[in-house]
Amino acid sequence: MSENSSPDENQDLDATAGSAETSGEPSQNGDDTDSRTGGETFGFRRAAEKVKSFPQTPGVYLMKDHAGRVIYVGKAKNLRSRAGSYFLKAAQTEYRTANWVNEICDIDYMECESEVDALLAESRLIKDVQPIHNKEQKDDKSFPYLMITTREDFPRVEVTRTPRQSGVKLYGPFASAGALRGAIQALQKIFKFRTCSLDIDEQDPRWKWFRPCLLASIKQCTAPCNLRISKEEYRQDIRRLQMFLDGGKTKLMKQLKLEMLEAAKALKYEKAARLRDEITMLERLDERGELETHVQPEVFYIDPKKGLAGLQRVLKLPEQPRVIEGVDIAHLGGTETVASLVQFIDGLPFKPGYRRYKIQDVKGVDDFRSIYEVISRRFRRLSDQQETFPDLLLIDGGKGQLNAAMAAFRDQGIEPPTVLSLAKQEEEVFLPGQSESLRLSRHAFALRLLQYVRDEAHRFAQHYHHILRNKGQYK
Repeated sequence: MSENSSPDENQDLDATAGSAETSGEPSQNGDDTDSRTGGETFGFRRAAEKVKSFPQTPGVYLMKDHAGRVIYVGKAKNLRSRAGSYFLKAAQTEYRTANWVNEICDIDYMECESEVDALLAESRLIKDVQPIHNKEQKDDKSFPYLMITTREDFPRVEVTRTPRQSGVKLYGPFASAGALRGAIQALQKIFKFRTCSLDIDEQDPRWKWFRPCLLASIKQCTAPCNLRISKEEYRQDIRRLQMFLDGGKTKLMKQLKLEMLEAAKALKYEKAARLRDEITMLERLDERGELETHVQPEVFYIDPKKGLAGLQRVLKLPEQPRVIEGVDIAHLGGTETVASLVQFIDGLPFKPGYRRYKIQDVKGVDDFRSIYEVISRRFRRLSDQQETFPDLLLIDGGKGQLNAAMAAFRDQGIEPPTVLSLAKQEEEVFLPGQSESLRLSRHAFALRLLQYVRDEAHRFAQHYHHILRNKGQYK
């Protein structure tokens, strides 16, 4: 967390450390350490036995050495299972734990209401206690921070490994980028903050005509980019988020319940209902499952921002694409044909935007006609319902598949978005009207992002086949 963290934050940390000390059996460090080797061996066995009584709930565990010093802090969805793993034989050889796990002489824990709360508590404790082996975890990569901008009309929330030094509120560092991104996606459903990089000025009326991304459509963002929310209302949501991140969940819940009752008394039923939903989601944070399942693991080998900037440059687009859709065709047993459509927003998979299709008008194996059908069906519906098109449409295949997609737009009388195809064998990019393919460096961020979209479309198509097989719809 940043140096300008609030005083309340430190008070919460003191309370946290106290509750950890009193959890489980009383510590006997110092009394049973008659020699370094023998004492530590006894302490390790005692800690291994102690962890068997830990609850199977989310929380934070604290490893201690023979002198009672906290040497490692970690988070867990299941305290007993996660903390207990340090006392298995595998931990003696695991490169991240082998050189210090035998120093453990005691262990304590602090229960948390959800895995999100545990993630935040872990970060606060590491900053406060500075355990020696949490520091040694760091390799040549910097750890991620959650960063909230403070000098914008509508502050944004983002994950960064290179945080700014001013104009921001920082939380972290966090040990897991995947867990942090998962937590942000869970919290965004409650507080509806923006994660985009737009520079929004409330006084500029042109923003009223800006097209919001799909997060607004599924009610995960209040769309300040379209001025659908005032600066003060949006900043109130950010203050609530910060209260939660600072460890004030109980205080926040009381505040929300009071506001809900006041809104109901004032007959502001829509506001009361929104506050009720926020309270319910906060109460159910622990039901959201593993945090890292909110995002694909491949995300962390690809820099989405650099990928989008690269696509803008190589495709000569007027602005960076935000919404990318990818289409793949797959066959079941060489006969039945299905299509998958995946959607990425700001370079990351957006699962609610995924679609799958059974190809209806094509007999046998014909990728070109199958692409023609799925593109026709997809964009005719978007056009008829006046829904927004993606900024970029990626077709899995070569020049023939690309031409089939463009024929669908032409025959439907629909103006296409930017369309391209990616041929897997040589990783060539084909563009409409260009006879030669575009060959990008194998290490180019733009190519890596296109490969990610293409591979995700392929994975989703294969998943659809698996579902159909299990249902026995095809024989």
